[in-house]
Amino acid sequence: MPPKKKTKKTTKKSPEKSENDLETKYRRSMLDIAILQDRIALQCESVRKIQSDRIDLSTRMRDMEQKLQHERQDHRDVNSALSRQFKTMQTELTNKVKRLEKEVSQLNEELALCQEELRKEKREREKMERDKDATIADLLHKLDNMEMHYEKVLHDTLDSLSSQLSVARQKWEDNSTALHQNYKGLLSEFGLNAVDI
Repeated sequence: MPPKKKTKKTTKKSPEKSENDLETKYRRSMLDIAILQDRIALQCESVRKIQSDRIDLSTRMRDMEQKLQHERQDHRDVNSALSRQFKTMQTELTNKVKRLEKEVSQLNEELALCQEELRKEKREREKMERDKDATIADLLHKLDNMEMHYEKVLHDTLDSLSSQLSVARQKWEDNSTALHQNYKGLLSEFGLNAVDI
């Protein structure tokens, strides 16, 4: 059973969804490997049983041939039929053994492909995690830089505002003093004392 080809979607997935997909693929791959290993074990057991049956049949055939030699004159037709039957069974068993050996070989190839795919997915996951960690570190660095920049802008703005307030205060005080002096002069022209008012 060849591995299914997977088409890549061009839409961007969120890191969590991608991580979940990788986790699901990883679990699926592990399950496929376990199934393939079970199938290989069953096939090997079947091959051993067939080989044992083949040895048993060969032993039986030798016994039958010895018995047939003693009864050859009476049983020529039976000997011919049994020989044909044995050859047919031997051919069938040989074909079955070859077929099972070929199937075991294919299963081993599929297992190797699945293991390679699993290694590839692990490498991709590790790369994705490294990229994610690098992105997080970069964003944290940018955040720190932005925080320092905004703090500097805030301090500069507050310093500028404080300076402007100081200049405005001085101007108001000068204007207030000039007004007081002006009103004091006007009051004294009218003969009023500013302190008395």
